[in-house]
Amino acid sequence: MRKPIADIEQLTAAVMAHYGSISHMEPVPDSMESFAFRVVISGKKYILRVNHQANGFEKDDFANRHFNAPALPVPEIEAIGLLDNGVAWCLSVQAPGVTLEDLPEAYLSVMTAPVAAVMEAMAVAPLQGMTGFGPFNAMGEGRYPSWNAYLESICNNEFYDWSTAGKRVPLRRVRPLQERLSQNIAGIPEVRQLVHGDFGSNNVLTDGHVITGVIDWSEAMVGDSLYDMANIFFWRTWLDCMEYQARYFETKPLDKTRLDCYQLRIGLEEVYQTAIAGDMDELDWALVRCEHIAGISH
Repeated sequence: MRKPIADIEQLTAAVMAHYGSISHMEPVPDSMESFAFRVVISGKKYILRVNHQANGFEKDDFANRHFNAPALPVPEIEAIGLLDNGVAWCLSVQAPGVTLEDLPEAYLSVMTAPVAAVMEAMAVAPLQGMTGFGPFNAMGEGRYPSWNAYLESICNNEFYDWSTAGKRVPLRRVRPLQERLSQNIAGIPEVRQLVHGDFGSNNVLTDGHVITGVIDWSEAMVGDSLYDMANIFFWRTWLDCMEYQARYFETKPLDKTRLDCYQLRIGLEEVYQTAIAGDMDELDWALVRCEHIAGISH
């Protein structure tokens, strides 16, 4: 999905209507689907983000209100609004530091234990009032009746348009991966915990000593918190920060069966999304990575 088109003058006018004059504004690295700025208003530092829809911003607000704690810092959302063309904007308090992805390599080994501690905090985060499993909306309502139903959904054409994705990815390579996943799901327990859904790199902020913020909760789910560890293992060969974390976790007792199952589910999601988006380089990498995890030679 391409980044949204937003008139900067209209954007800054909308923000100033809420908070007053912006004394500083500069672009910051952002995601594929949004763009962001550092802004200073009345001496206070904020992050101003723009996206096609407000759903992800509303989930960030939900996460701050329900999960923010000293052990799990989630930045406060000050305001969410819409521009005249329907594009959404969000103003959040800026957490200090840089992302794990941008952290100098010399600090990566130091941060593995703090990252693990944040993951433990997510595993015990309160889920009172939330319903369902899998990705939840801004009201805490999960989309699926069970965790296994979410895991299995990637194999279901009712939820994923694999016929369209199949125009860019050979389904003869996808189907064996789906079959392997379906077989592995059978032994997965129904666990009900908080899952960030995209954890471990550019959504974790640090000052090089502690985790200062966990951001972008747009992919957050209710399910097995081990799914976030599986995300780290899946992307370990792509990002240095993931590799350091994976090595740290390998020194601990691990449930390899669940981790491999979740890695395959994460990988199939990536294959599907990159096929739909036409990102062929990442698609090829993700497909080969899935086959490696599943032990399928091609």
